[in-house]
Amino acid sequence: MTHSPLLLQLIVILGCARILGLILRFFGQPMVIGEMVAGLVLGPVVFGALAPELHASLFQRSSLPELDAISQLGLVLFMFIVGAELRLPAGAKAQIMAASWIGVLSVLLPMALGLAVAVPLYPLLAPPGVAFWPFALFMAAAMSITAFPVMARILKDRGETQTRIGRLSLTGAAVADVFSWVMLAVVVVLAGSGSDWSRIVQMLAGLAVLCALLFGALRPLIAYLLARYASDGRPAGALLATLLIGTFASAYATAYLGVHPVFGAFLFGSCLPRDDRLLHSLVERIEHVAVLVLMPVFFALAGLNTTRDAFAGAGLGNMLLIMLVAVGGKIIGGSVGARLAGEPWRPALAIGSLMNARGLMELIVMKVGLDAGLIGKPLFTMLLVMAIVTTVMTGPLLNLFSLHQHDSSRITDLPRDRQL
Repeated sequence: MTHSPLLLQLIVILGCARILGLILRFFGQPMVIGEMVAGLVLGPVVFGALAPELHASLFQRSSLPELDAISQLGLVLFMFIVGAELRLPAGAKAQIMAASWIGVLSVLLPMALGLAVAVPLYPLLAPPGVAFWPFALFMAAAMSITAFPVMARILKDRGETQTRIGRLSLTGAAVADVFSWVMLAVVVVLAGSGSDWSRIVQMLAGLAVLCALLFGALRPLIAYLLARYASDGRPAGALLATLLIGTFASAYATAYLGVHPVFGAFLFGSCLPRDDRLLHSLVERIEHVAVLVLMPVFFALAGLNTTRDAFAGAGLGNMLLIMLVAVGGKIIGGSVGARLAGEPWRPALAIGSLMNARGLMELIVMKVGLDAGLIGKPLFTMLLVMAIVTTVMTGPLLNLFSLHQHDSSRITDLPRDRQL
């Protein structure tokens, strides 16, 4: 009787993710940071360096397709939930102009710096055959992303979701991510079509048809089905299965068009009715499995795609340059945007620090770039380290800028149990 290493791999991956997640949470960090670190630890940079034979035996190359299939499933389900969660925070409409300054500048400055840093990095880190502009535009998108879910969790854990700064940051992040994801989709389309403009037109036309189908036809149909068969916001098995089929079909459609499957899952989630009861049901029944079981596999595969060679020779200097551009672009862009919106300097710097959190969303961007062949393992490794560091530094920077002391415009005081 032969055995597959998959179950043992899952035990190691999930165990490492939970242990490091709990350790990082003890130090005031979101558990997702520990899970991201677990992916890096399980890769060749740490585990592979300390026990190369055991690492090669556990993560045999022939077994990786199974792990990749599981991580793909987790990624699609997670992006479906992200799309379903997409909405402006309560009361954000009154602050949309102020938040737009934050969102736009926290995207434009990192994008400009990403394009600039691509000039010296292109001959060193671009894979063979990748043209300059797809590489440069990908770097611009990678520098501009903000982790909306991680930011929301940080603010919730600190009891600051309902403050003016909390709402401005969340609304600004929503604006920023719309720009960033649209640009990433365009970059992937350009990369997939090369210089064939007819193929670019076909991809964009296909995406337009898919969006029209989802938001023009399926959205009212889904709203009708939910109102008729799930008036309490909790779809039963058959209707939940229908939503999952729609998710996978949309992911397949974008993959068929030459765009990453995460975009299709995200679009399908976005077309669902904005019903908080439905969202709570989906989080309870889908996100918990995706986040607790499937996403750690995604982190582990990300770690397996790293390389120790990334920091050899001039690699460390390149890493520092990427960190400088990533941190400077987000904090300065977000802070200047907040100042233009009328915030004093300390709250503005706190908002800029929140916009600097990248977390899981950066990993998804990196995976899209790696799958599209826009980046190789050395740059993937550097971006993974950058994503972890920029998210870890968010909490300490917020403490430095004393968000509680300087945000006197708290709108509501949350009950104590909501602040934990």
